[in-house]
Amino acid sequence: MDPYRIVKLDESWKGRTMWFRYWTDAYLDVETTVEPGISRIAFCQKKLEAPVEKKLEVTWMEDWLHAPLLFAAVDEEDNMAGYIELNLERWNNRMRVTNLFVEEPFRRKGVGAALMEHAVQVSRKAGARAMVLETQSCNMPAIRFYLSQGYVVGGVDLFCYSNHDQENREVRLEMMRLLEEDPGAGKR
Repeated sequence: MDPYRIVKLDESWKGRTMWFRYWTDAYLDVETTVEPGISRIAFCQKKLEAPVEKKLEVTWMEDWLHAPLLFAAVDEEDNMAGYIELNLERWNNRMRVTNLFVEEPFRRKGVGAALMEHAVQVSRKAGARAMVLETQSCNMPAIRFYLSQGYVVGGVDLFCYSNHDQENREVRLEMMRLLEEDPGAGKR
């Protein structure tokens, strides 16, 4: 039996905020090369001199999401172990993981994998062709986890958060996972 059950959280969660934190000891250095007629982007994992703590505030089910779905992983004692928020992007038929977080006492215990598997099921049921999410090049624990879940880097935004994202080691990465063959492939 799975130690976590996944429950859908209702509209009463809309607008609630929570602080999350993580630690990272490495980052993906995003190297850009521009030559006449060509641009190249390469990634190289680099170690930080010392682990860094990152904090962020998340607001659930924000108004800019057109149809957010929020789920929690709950343990046998009804403790909320983690959360995943999804939003179907109708214009391109991709399910976006807008937030994924596992509470600190439950990390590395299968909570994230259980939430991601549930997200795949929800996405397939909704007919999504792919899943997509955003993370930062400094969030190596998340990058490693997403890679283990079948995601690949599918896009980079060098200036999403500021004009100094590369220097700050916080480049936006779009990570993607295909769920099915694109029925429109080759018809464009």
